[in-house]
Amino acid sequence: MSTNVLRTADGWWVVRGDRAVPVDTKAATTAELMADRVAVREATLSDDAGTPVADLVALSPVTTPCRVVAQMVNYRSHARDSGFTGDIPPAFFRKASGSVSGPAQSIVRPAHVKFLDYEIELGLVMGAPLPVGTVVEERDLPSYVAGLVITNDVSARDVQLTKTQFYESKSYPTFTPTGPYLTLLEPEEFAHLLDLRLKLSVNGELRQDRTLADMIVHPARALTLLACFQSLDPGDLLLTGTPGGTALKAPPKAVEKIGSLLPPAAKWKAFFKSQARNPHYLRTGDVITATISTPDGRIDLGEQRTPVTDAK
Repeated sequence: MSTNVLRTADGWWVVRGDRAVPVDTKAATTAELMADRVAVREATLSDDAGTPVADLVALSPVTTPCRVVAQMVNYRSHARDSGFTGDIPPAFFRKASGSVSGPAQSIVRPAHVKFLDYEIELGLVMGAPLPVGTVVEERDLPSYVAGLVITNDVSARDVQLTKTQFYESKSYPTFTPTGPYLTLLEPEEFAHLLDLRLKLSVNGELRQDRTLADMIVHPARALTLLACFQSLDPGDLLLTGTPGGTALKAPPKAVEKIGSLLPPAAKWKAFFKSQARNPHYLRTGDVITATISTPDGRIDLGEQRTPVTDAK
């Protein structure tokens, strides 16, 4: 059975229902915790009554610095929303690990960003080195991936589109809320990955709702493609793409054709004027709720609740 691990300022905890038992470990980083699975198992089997989870302040279970890599346009529903047709070539980009924040920490919108968007994503946390040249088969996933986390690939769309700059637009501090739990899987549980359902709501309104079956490139294949040029280490994080339902959507074809005839400055001015009427972009005071779980609860990554604030 999967094990949910929580991190606080005081250390690591194994979550059992509504209570948490401290892990007797000296691990300060996620990578070090992956190397001390014995301590995690002992906490799981402990007779300790534990502490109410509600009394704990969860930090990101993925410690930084680490590599944070993300897949681009990896759900069919997101590809449709983005105006892609035909085959979608697999693509990756990097995020600064300084963007990683806790599961209840505020998402802070920089003063110059007007179009702030959300993207719920399943995060894979590496448990073993992935050298360049590694080929990962489905049966090999448990050998490389230790666990799963909820992540939100928050995006400054006006920066992303006008600068064609993924790294900057997705790397501001607090732009990768992570957690609450690091869900450590048993080898046999990887067979249930495609049953995982990603749900994201804003102020109680459901915006994203898909299972991993909507994925274009599944985790084992993604790791193989990434290992063609990028190594990963224990504790590194791979965001595996977002389903449809984000605020940003491709304009209708007719509008897109007209826009292509305009000078770049005029095109972007017209596009963002239309986007200003889109009520789905995040605003100050919004609260984002994100969950990932299987229908039977066999794997449940918890609930992430992040308010949106403006930079002071």
